[in-house]
Amino acid sequence: MTIRLVLGLLLTAAAFALAGRRILTLVRLARTGQPAEPERTGDLGTRLGAIVTEVLGQRKLLKWSVPGLAHFAVFWGFVILGATIVEGYGALFDPDFHIPLIGTQAWLGFLEDFFTVAVLVSLVVFAAIRLRHSPQRDGRRSRFFGSHTGAAWLVLFMIFNVMWTLLLYRGAQVNTGNFPFEHGAFASEAVGRLLQPAGDAANEVLETVGILASLGAVLTFLVIVVHSKHLHIGLAPLNVLFSRRPRALGPLLPVHSGGVPVNFEDPDEDDKIGRGVIEDFTWKGMLDFGSCTECGRCQSQCPAWHTDKPLNPKLVIMSLRDHALAKAPYLLATSDAERAALPKDVLAEAARPLVAPEADGGVIDPDVLWSCVTCGACVEQCPVDIEHVDHIVDMRRYQVLIESQFPKEANVMLRNLERAGDPWGRGAKARLEWTAGLPFEVRVFGTGGEERLPEDVEYLFWVGCAGALDENAKRTTRAVAQLLHEAGVEFVVLGGGETCTGDAARRLGQEMLFQELATQNVETLNAAGARKIVVTCAHCFNTIGNEYRQLGGDFEVVHHTQLLSRLVADGRLRPAHPVDTAVTYHDPCYLGRHNRVFEPPRELLGSVPGLQFTEMSRSRETSFCCGAGGARMWMEEPLGTRINEARTDQALETGASVVAAACPFCISMLTDGVATRKQQGKAAEDVRVTDVSELLLRSVRGTGTTPGTPQ
Repeated sequence: MTIRLVLGLLLTAAAFALAGRRILTLVRLARTGQPAEPERTGDLGTRLGAIVTEVLGQRKLLKWSVPGLAHFAVFWGFVILGATIVEGYGALFDPDFHIPLIGTQAWLGFLEDFFTVAVLVSLVVFAAIRLRHSPQRDGRRSRFFGSHTGAAWLVLFMIFNVMWTLLLYRGAQVNTGNFPFEHGAFASEAVGRLLQPAGDAANEVLETVGILASLGAVLTFLVIVVHSKHLHIGLAPLNVLFSRRPRALGPLLPVHSGGVPVNFEDPDEDDKIGRGVIEDFTWKGMLDFGSCTECGRCQSQCPAWHTDKPLNPKLVIMSLRDHALAKAPYLLATSDAERAALPKDVLAEAARPLVAPEADGGVIDPDVLWSCVTCGACVEQCPVDIEHVDHIVDMRRYQVLIESQFPKEANVMLRNLERAGDPWGRGAKARLEWTAGLPFEVRVFGTGGEERLPEDVEYLFWVGCAGALDENAKRTTRAVAQLLHEAGVEFVVLGGGETCTGDAARRLGQEMLFQELATQNVETLNAAGARKIVVTCAHCFNTIGNEYRQLGGDFEVVHHTQLLSRLVADGRLRPAHPVDTAVTYHDPCYLGRHNRVFEPPRELLGSVPGLQFTEMSRSRETSFCCGAGGARMWMEEPLGTRINEARTDQALETGASVVAAACPFCISMLTDGVATRKQQGKAAEDVRVTDVSELLLRSVRGTGTTPGTPQ
């Protein structure tokens, strides 16, 4: 007993010393980052609810049923088997130890053995998944591409060691009479029957060896965890607790420096704009990096990675984490002399630019940074709530505002926004051209000298740059206007009073220009007394409804599909005429995944008689981006294959003759994709792309054009 006790305590002391030193280093490293936004610690009830659903309930992991169930079993296995660790340490001091009150009850023994077996089965599942999706065989197609697979196999091996040593000493205890459970522990009893022929003396030795081996495996596992990517076991609950709520999608965070938003009208000289070095990230960013499980779920959904571009959201986070850890000695040094004495490899790591070509030693290659379409698929899939899009945009902000480094083709768009207030450079005079030829007069705010919206106006119709100036999008604008008129909805437009919402500028990283455009629009809308706004663009919907609140613009914003669906439900619009065609629907990222508007467009399509609706293989939360987000609408796509063509192929696979969408950017990109496939002979000539409102208008009026053709 004495030898067992001494060895057990020595093992514990050594493991705690090694793990504690590492944890202290990680805490100090996180504190080198900037303060996080104050909102990270607010609304504790919601945050604790996220712990219950995402950590304890494993909600996101269970979306992938087989690996999700396996992870659920391992997670809860370690929670329940915490009782066996208590029992193991107790047995060091007292062979007959059991947990007070519940330590001899059959249900506890059953639970412990059930989860021991469940974990062992789950290890087989994990091993099979890793072998099936081996990066050595599948290359980029493997979701474990670039992951530390060696460390993952080591951890699986250590979990196996924890389980079999646990069963060994419990089985031996059954035969020595020290086992606390008379019934219930079925697996331990089975092992005991196997060991019984060895005799009492051998079982006493096996009990001691098993206890020390089990505790040694647990302690070794602890040390490995804090030194590997499995650090997420401890960090993931914290990352979920401090994550953006309800999700890190929709609005981007304002630029923060020192934990407070930067005042772009009068910035402080010491303000840090974006992320130029690893220590510019906040402690929450550092927590994100350490929480990555390297599971590859983000990678599996990323449209850029799927089209052979260099962006892999998993590898972005891993690269930032590995760089932070390698630079840690430099960041934690307390003096210049201490830094100068550091090894050359540490000094070389500290000198690496955060964003630069790989040949120049950059941590993140510019091609990686600018391939992102900010679709949010990575954030949606991440089981530990890593905020990939925020980090990418923050690095873009530094590149644009401090380094003036960004894709050259975006210059035209930015200049047009500055000069004319729209990406095409058409100017305010062109914003009412879409109204020409309509059978009714569109009310324009201010033309009658009014300073506030008239009392009879239900909605201000925000037309947007695309809706006013792009030929494809004008059809949607006209269709929506006609439907609102048909339903008797009084609306007005701003006409030349509109300017771009600034979405593209912000997601490109040009936060200063976004602030200028957004401030102007907020002032215009507030001065007009606008409160209820209807939009046709998913990006305008997100920006006005979510991001303008950051600048004092509190508006009720509805997407046209939401309003039209409501008008149909209320009987103010009656889609009575059949539209006999096969339709599929593309979920715009900034309408669907970012803002959870999934049903209204489908309700509209379902209300049109004659439509045969088919979902694409990737829809709703898993919808594949059209390729226009993140300001990519205004940039070339020289790397890999085109995202819009990949999405077009997914639409064509349904056999639909009409591809419906609910965002002008999506319609433009998919129209180009369909045109390309027609030229290649891969799409039928009758395939068209249209907004759902045009299909509804056809059914309401009983006349009109084929969807997707000019009006």
